Amino acid sequence: MVQRITIDANQLRENCLLLGSDQTHYLRRVLRLGAGDRFVAQDGKGKQWLAVLSDQIGQAHIVETISPTARSSYGPLRLAAALPKGNSFDQVVRQATELGVTHIYPLLSDRTLLKPSPSRLTRWHRIAHEASEQSERAIAPEIFSPANFQQFVVQSNWQGMRYICATRQNSSHLLSRIQLDLVSADPPDVTLLIGPEGGWTSAEITVATENGYKIVSLGSGILRAVTASVTALSLVAAARELLV
Repeated sequence: MVQRITIDANQLRENCLLLGSDQTHYLRRVLRLGAGDRFVAQDGKGKQWLAVLSDQIGQAHIVETISPTARSSYGPLRLAAALPKGNSFDQVVRQATELGVTHIYPLLSDRTLLKPSPSRLTRWHRIAHEASEQSERAIAPEIFSPANFQQFVVQSNWQGMRYICATRQNSSHLLSRIQLDLVSADPPDVTLLIGPEGGWTSAEITVATENGYKIVSLGSGILRAVTASVTALSLVAAARELLV
């Protein structure tokens, strides 16, 4: 398997790739690659290059440009999740990236306990790029700054399917709901709202439904916030792939 790293476009100089110190350390010390060994460089937006390490530290040569990866024909898959406690959102970002999410929106809800610092966004971007490399996804998700739940819901006037996952609402299961909706969906965009520990408040659910979100269930169990995000994304990804 050819290893991958994420680069910025300004690191390219014609057929030369200038590597940062962290990238050099990762390739040479962690992966144990040497001069002449190949790896894939990607920009996280779909462009990829096959490169070979130079005998000069901090440089690699571009062997060829890999054909651009086509964007998913399924349409955007957006995850809007209330921030859980501690560093748990790191895990959400990592696993959501592996599952092919295209946009991640951290939300501040009525029951959100975390007040993230600006550095968290930088950290989440780095985690997403690492996860895209490991899962061989050429396109990393866009991650946005934390937003107020109500403002997000009111302003998110995208077309497509929109769901708010909630417990104890006597609602349809997400899997059966999306399988039904996908048959006639145009466009097949999907937006998922995932709540915090303790779930959504009744007022938040009302705001969501008034703005076009359907209430769905993830099953009879009570899931942790991180587990709920991964479960919902897995169901949507599977349903869309099976439709093809």
